[in-house]
Amino acid sequence: MATLRADLAAIAEMIPPGAHVLDVGCGDGALLEHLAATKNVDGRGLELSQQNVNACVARGLSVIQGDADTDLHEYPSQVFDVVILSQTIQATRSPKSVLGHLLRIGRRTVVSLPNFGHWRVRLALLTHGRMPRTEALQYEWYDTPNIHLCTIADFVALAESCGARIESAFALKRNGTTRPMQAGSWMPNLLAEGAIFLLRPGDQKPAKG
Repeated sequence: MATLRADLAAIAEMIPPGAHVLDVGCGDGALLEHLAATKNVDGRGLELSQQNVNACVARGLSVIQGDADTDLHEYPSQVFDVVILSQTIQATRSPKSVLGHLLRIGRRTVVSLPNFGHWRVRLALLTHGRMPRTEALQYEWYDTPNIHLCTIADFVALAESCGARIESAFALKRNGTTRPMQAGSWMPNLLAEGAIFLLRPGDQKPAKG
């Protein structure tokens, strides 16, 4: 298996062995393949790109073509142990609706996202007066799939508005490593390239153990 992207490797650490997992926007299936091989998960995927779906099927993964903005309502409530959305929420048309469905479908939800509040982004906008491009956000403003860019603080506010509880949060650093963070702190919003959040529905009691 190929080496996992840094945020995917960190997400994999959050998934309990044998879990029933849905990976929304699963790409070429690298994370699902890793989880099946190392943690014996029962994994499913939803992916917009038919080319990526074909790549997943070639890997022996259970992945269907679908759109997070329009197809998540078809999934029953609380049917998965964990639902994953990695580096995708900023590309959805209705992030709040998508997050609401993820929280409904899964007992836990993992979301990773780039941080548009990083100091390099702020500095580039201040000094050049144009929409910044970074390693995580490499597109020009006119052809980017990232239509709802947000900061870590923005996502924390969104999670709260959806009634989610943040169980844990991790800052993604430029060198690909992660570190725990306080989700409400100003420092990660300034210094982190991205973030990973483990969420649960607000009316659900924390898991024991």
